[in-house]
Amino acid sequence: MQRLAIAIAGCGPAGLAAALLLHRDGHRITLFERFDAPRPVGSGLMIQPTGFAVLRELGLADDLLDHGARVDRLHGEAGSSGRIVLDVRYAALGRRAGFGIGVHRAALFSLLHRAVAVEGIAIETGCAVTGSEATAGGQRILLLQGGRRAGPFDLIVDALGTRTPLAPPCGRELAYGALWGTLDWPDAAGFDPTALEQRYRRASVMVGVLPVGRLPGTSRQQAALFWSLRADRLAEWHSAGLEAWKADVATLWPATQALLDQIRSADQLTFARYAHRTLATPAETGMIHIGDAWHSASPQLGQGANMALLDAYALALALRRSPDVATALTQAVVMRQRHVRVYQALTALFTPVYQSDSRLLPFLRDRIVGPLSKLWPATRIQAAMVSGLIGDPLGPLFGDQKSTLADSQSRRPS
Repeated sequence: MQRLAIAIAGCGPAGLAAALLLHRDGHRITLFERFDAPRPVGSGLMIQPTGFAVLRELGLADDLLDHGARVDRLHGEAGSSGRIVLDVRYAALGRRAGFGIGVHRAALFSLLHRAVAVEGIAIETGCAVTGSEATAGGQRILLLQGGRRAGPFDLIVDALGTRTPLAPPCGRELAYGALWGTLDWPDAAGFDPTALEQRYRRASVMVGVLPVGRLPGTSRQQAALFWSLRADRLAEWHSAGLEAWKADVATLWPATQALLDQIRSADQLTFARYAHRTLATPAETGMIHIGDAWHSASPQLGQGANMALLDAYALALALRRSPDVATALTQAVVMRQRHVRVYQALTALFTPVYQSDSRLLPFLRDRIVGPLSKLWPATRIQAAMVSGLIGDPLGPLFGDQKSTLADSQSRRPS
């Protein structure tokens, strides 16, 4: 493939990873970001073995492990009964089982953004993207706020997320979002530093604690605390006051008091809204949508950033192998489509079990599905699902390297 002029809209994990991969392949890259200085939004996330494989290819795996926290299991209990309804262990995948890595979005962003800066990739800040136009020659113009135009480009990569202006609206907003806060890890509170732990009251109330390692430039270990909340009840939550909410959380899970004591203002919490959407046509003339711009869902299975990284790698690989841009975009979508479809369906299926107003679903979860999930082969299926490995996403991208990638993570010390 000839050297291309490529615009990447958005400086999230998808955009930054795509910029690094494509720049290293010799393409002329310009990143466009609406903020005056690129910055991450949100709190913690999980990097699964799938996303780790891409970060390893980028040379960032060791830095990620240094900043993040190894997660070996996911554990959830129902209310005050202590009934275990979620027990997922990566070790169920066998000898080559990997693990999750809890990391703050700021740490992941810092690793990727620093690599972009070191390689001298151009970033145009203060550029709010409003749309694009195709030219007669198959190139694209990027339209910016204020009537500005950039380009033409041989390719535009849309990494602007769920509410991208570069794609037609689709899907639906989800009723439930979550409040997120990043706090110091409370060593004496009894939380497992290698687990994502959650407590539920039916499906309408959930609190979770995720170890996220350390922020860049610091040594103190951090935790992400999250609380499920209907978006239409956010104003009511504000009106009730912080102390009322903290009392509710502590009643459900007393150990969280050590985290709640660190929260002195509602400003320490960020409310995240979620949407379930999948673009029917993720690639068009001179443009491809990746990450949440193509497919977004609730974070229940923890795949968002990982799927974005896989999308970026698939695009780079397709451009290396294809004779022209149109063929490359088709191939990039083909390499990712099955995995995207599988996880969009799985997330749509499981989200109401943990985030909804249903009374029947949590009843079945707690008394039937929970106990059965502790038995083989459910233990292995759950681990594969959480790891992001159902649908064989690494096969089309890494081929025979899959076993090497698995070994590179499983050999890491605990």
